[in-house]
Amino acid sequence: MCIIGFRYWPEDPVPLIVAANRDEFYDRPTAPLTWWEGQRILAGQDLWSGGTWMGVSRDGRFVAITNFREAERARNGAPSRGFIPLHFLEAGGSTADFLGWLRKEAKRYAPFNVLVYDGADLLGYESRHDRELAFAPGIHAVSNGDFNEPWPKVEALKAGMAVGTDDDEALLALLGNARRFPDGHLPHTGVPMEWERALSSAFVRTPTFGTRTSAILRLGRERVSMLERQFNTGEPGGLREFEFEPG
Repeated sequence: MCIIGFRYWPEDPVPLIVAANRDEFYDRPTAPLTWWEGQRILAGQDLWSGGTWMGVSRDGRFVAITNFREAERARNGAPSRGFIPLHFLEAGGSTADFLGWLRKEAKRYAPFNVLVYDGADLLGYESRHDRELAFAPGIHAVSNGDFNEPWPKVEALKAGMAVGTDDDEALLALLGNARRFPDGHLPHTGVPMEWERALSSAFVRTPTFGTRTSAILRLGRERVSMLERQFNTGEPGGLREFEFEPG
């Protein structure tokens, strides 16, 4: 994923609501959101590596990952970060147990952020700081910097979700915001300013790279729903929706 907004309210019947965009090169082959073989994991799939960027399990576990945009730390030959979400969804166990394992493995991968929920606890992890985070009830977000780092598009998504999270179309509209922000408000992440500008919006569109999917997840105690809207070089494609009872 390249931006993830989430409303966390642990005492609510729907403790976790997620709105997220995945940005990627248009020529990278991808399978849309679906149940994987065995019907235990609901996720899209990166067909180059076999991994995923966001998914939920039949028993109500959730994970999402973003990379960390810092050009000088790019690492050739590192394993795909898409295997990290799969490990969480397949392994079982608590979020704390998973992050304990991941902290020992994290340096093998290029820098990343991961968000994990086991039905009881929601935790984040920033690999370049080797830092675990617990989240207070409320609205949070992450893009390709730190969790809740005040990049303009992160703050805009948080503000929009604070107004309300009940309407899927309203959340998709937030994710579809292609507004670019002034140079003086942009982070300096090591990429050329032309790319900082192009990546400053929630919905990214360039000739070769951009938003490929927008997803909404509502993870409730009695019902889980997830939808994914696909895009083809910036133009809307298919919409896939799933609903199930966790357990």
